Amino acid sequence: MRAILVPTAAHDRMNAVLETALLAARRFDGYLEGFAVRPLITEYVPVDMVGGLTWTRDDIGDEQAIRVSREQFESFMAARGIARVRQESATGLGYGWLENASAGDTFVSSHARVFDMTVLGRPVSGQAEPSMATLEAVLFESGRPILIAPPTPPSRLGDTIAIAWNGSTETARATAFAMPFLQKAARVIVLTVEGGPLHEGPSGEQLARTLRLNGIAAEASTIRADRRSLGEIFLKTSASMGVDLLVKGAYTQSRLRQMIFGGTTSHILAEADIPVFMAH
Repeated sequence: MRAILVPTAAHDRMNAVLETALLAARRFDGYLEGFAVRPLITEYVPVDMVGGLTWTRDDIGDEQAIRVSREQFESFMAARGIARVRQESATGLGYGWLENASAGDTFVSSHARVFDMTVLGRPVSGQAEPSMATLEAVLFESGRPILIAPPTPPSRLGDTIAIAWNGSTETARATAFAMPFLQKAARVIVLTVEGGPLHEGPSGEQLARTLRLNGIAAEASTIRADRRSLGEIFLKTSASMGVDLLVKGAYTQSRLRQMIFGGTTSHILAEADIPVFMAH
């Protein structure tokens, strides 16, 4: 987990993203790479009955977005004494900035493929940023995990970890990606909801046993189901146990179904106030 990508944009949740990314980098003595994430420049065709059709590009606004994002990222690192380094020579905690990054979510998800994880802000209802479209692009297209920062900067990351286990392929993949975190944790809890929808596969206790074989202090805990949603159960239980990182497979039900009916991933993306480590 030494190579950490931090797409950067000028929104009021960005400080929480940077704080979360730095906590992860300190844990692994890692390298943080920032770049300006922004939508593709909109080209539009205003209709002018006299002068005909004119193509317009907001290049000035795009350049300003890049400048503001870079200033925010570099000022944050400088204020915390983090050194700028070259990626190819990075041997300890440090950061770099990617010049000439392309606009659009396609670039974000493709560039993320060569990083151990990408840190993004949790989308907030009614706000354009942090972007749900960017988060889902990285989640579905990068082949790598994401670390989702809560709206409020966390003070700890990875001391007590909960795995929201449902036996799914997605959660198994998220757990495998999270092994560096799990190996450094003081406590790991495999959470299963009694009576909840469990995919055909191993139990939470079986996962905990395998983690213990890898030297991880893992325990299994089964939660009694009630009228709350699974997402709410996982978040409330994590809070009561002092969890500072939740590992969850993303969209173990179809994304369309969750958009219509809701689901565990949708609830966690909307409500989590702790960092969440996800993979699909």
